[in-house]
This record gives sequence, C-alpha cells and structure tokens, in this order.
Amino acid sequence: MQFAFIIDPLASLKAYKDTTVCMMREAHARGHTVWACEQRSIAWRSGDKRGDGVGAEFTRIALTGDDESWYRVLETVPRRLAEFDAVLMRKDPPFDLEYVTSTWLLEQAEREGARVFNRPDAIRDHNEKLAIAEFPDFVAHTLVTRDPQRLHAFIDEQRDVIVKRLDVMGGENIFRVRADDPNRNVIVEIMAANTARSVMAQRYIPEISEGDKRILLIGGKPVPHCLARIPKPGESRGNLAAGGRGEARPLGKRERQVADALGPRLAARGLLLVGLDMIGDWLTEINVTSPTCFREIQDQTGFNVAAMFVDALEAECSAPRGRRA
Repeated sequence: MQFAFIIDPLASLKAYKDTTVCMMREAHARGHTVWACEQRSIAWRSGDKRGDGVGAEFTRIALTGDDESWYRVLETVPRRLAEFDAVLMRKDPPFDLEYVTSTWLLEQAEREGARVFNRPDAIRDHNEKLAIAEFPDFVAHTLVTRDPQRLHAFIDEQRDVIVKRLDVMGGENIFRVRADDPNRNVIVEIMAANTARSVMAQRYIPEISEGDKRILLIGGKPVPHCLARIPKPGESRGNLAAGGRGEARPLGKRERQVADALGPRLAARGLLLVGLDMIGDWLTEINVTSPTCFREIQDQTGFNVAAMFVDALEAECSAPRGRRA
C-alpha cells in the first residue's frame, strides 16, 4: 500500500520521540511505500485535465533505524491525494484558519476518492479542548467564555483554576490562577483578549502531581498503557513540551471506563487515532489532530503501539468504502 503523511517539515521531526516517525517506520517495515508532504503544498485545481483535483508535492522516503539520519529522499513528484491508499493528516496545531482550510481541501479529496485519517470533518468538528463538553459525566467543573466577568466569577467560585486557549498545544498559553493571585486581572485580560477570544477555565485538579495521563484510542480501542506526563517541580503543566517527564503505566479502572465509553463513538466518526487526556479521574482534552506518545510507551513497555495503529490502518484501507461512518 501507499501511505501519504501530511506533516511539518521532515527535517523538523525528532525521530527519537516522534509518533509520526514511528508510524512511518512500521509501515515501511511491512513493505508499504511512505510519502510525505507539507500542509502548505496542498492545492486544488478544477478542470478536465488528468491530475486536476486536490494534490501536492510529495516526497517518497526510505526509513532507517538511525534517529539522527532517519530517512532518505527517493523522489519528489506531484500527485493527487486520491492516488494513495491512505492519507494521514499529522500536521501539528495551531488550529488556525489555514488548518481549517486544509480540512476543507481534504474533504474535497475524499469526494475524489481519497481515504483520509483522521477524517477532516471530524478533526474540524472536535476542538481538542471543547470536545469534552459532549461527555459531562467525565469532566470536572469547566467554563468556556470570552467574558472576563464570567471568568472572574468562576475563579472566585472554584478558588483555583487552569485557564487555557482553545487553539494551541503542548502546554502553550496555560495559566494556573488562584482567587488571590495578584496577576489574575492581567491574565484574564490577556487570555480573553479583551472579550475577543474564548478561553477555557477548568477547576485545578491536584492529581496533576501524579501525571497528566495520555490514553491512546486506535480504531476505538485503548492501547493497554497510558503515558503519565508528570510536571517538573514548580510546574502545573505535565506536557512533555513543557518539561514534563513521561512515565508509562497500565490503564486503571477509571481510564478504561472513559476509553470504553468514548472509543466506539469517536471511531464511528472517522477518528482512527485519538489521544484522551485525564488528570486524576477527570477527562480534560480529546486530541484528534496529531496525537503523540507512541515512542515513549513503546520504549518503556515493549508494547508496539505503531503496529496496533498500522494494523487498524490496513484494515480500514481494505474495508469497503461504504463501511466508513
């Protein structure tokens, strides 16, 4: 099979920890052909010429086991997305207008016959912060608003909260705000951009000290281990990008309960790979753009997450198209 990955620049990927590289290596090891392109290369053209439609400049690569020189470029050619067995959208946020535009173009590619994972409409419809609103039984006290007065009232009520933007990743633009914080006014003002931007405020969950747990769902089924991302001393963010330490652990009863409740519903919408984030017993995010943590779980437990993913991908590519939700 031929798999096309839409990614950040190849040279920017850190093979020693990158989930997309894990996917590519597993696919390559099974004899599949791996192609890559950048989001900025995707374009649509109408007309009646062969090659019209949604396409991009794709680079075919060979994968190595060396984390320093992990790929070799074999060729770069223009191709239509519908020519591949699967197209994998693995571009990192921010989820800005260009990202939304990419989902529109990928939907057109689907109409032309492409199979895209995760499905572009599902990516667009599941904001990674706000998607938890669909599952209130698993969510701690949360508010989404751009009204500073509402934010201040929530802080006064909960006494200790986390405030974060809805469109970024990796722990960026996340603040812990206590009711007596002398900087709360300026934090609220900056985050809500003087009522121009909606933000999320969540009750602070003390169990963050034990880790912000990433639970991976593949084809609606949970990987048996999660990665607890433990904040460094003095931090309230467990994100690895913010200096957190990753510790793989078997899924507990609560993690399995949440995974079993959400997995089939999300998979039915075309979300082949999902990363649930939980702190303590509470669901805090549903990640659908480019969920990570394959490599850390594989290295620490020996469980081949990439193999589970490529198994699911191969099954989707072999299934009749009408089976997809």
